[in-house]
Amino acid sequence: VIFRWWKISLRNEFRESRPGEIKESQEDFLDDSSLHIQIAIVFGAKVLEHVLNLCRGNYDFLERLPVPLLLYIISFLELEDIARLSQVSRRFEMISNSNALWENIVENLCDTITPEMKELAEEMGWKQFFFTNRLQLQLQLRRRRQR
Repeated sequence: VIFRWWKISLRNEFRESRPGEIKESQEDFLDDSSLHIQIAIVFGAKVLEHVLNLCRGNYDFLERLPVPLLLYIISFLELEDIARLSQVSRRFEMISNSNALWENIVENLCDTITPEMKELAEEMGWKQFFFTNRLQLQLQLRRRRQR
């Protein structure tokens, strides 16, 4: 772990000050509570927690994946697993309820999606479209045609 700092000041006494640096192994960093306090003060508790987790080997790679890749992976899960995943974090809740995910799921599970159906799904939301039974969808499509 490398902690670097520098002073920015208009005072003459700090004009010649050079950047400082502390290098510690991950094990030493985990034991250095004074450095923990400094990091928490400067960067906040979340950054400190993140660094501590990295040093402990608790790094969640799944949480760091880009959204398009997560959407692709999640689209292969069972519906029950998607519901559970949505409870893991705010990020996974947002992704699990996103139109992009449910559009992908509908397209994978349905044989054909007409432009009219796609328009209705865009209007009502792909997740809602997926969970609406066929009779109700047919009724809504018929009403749209009559307009």
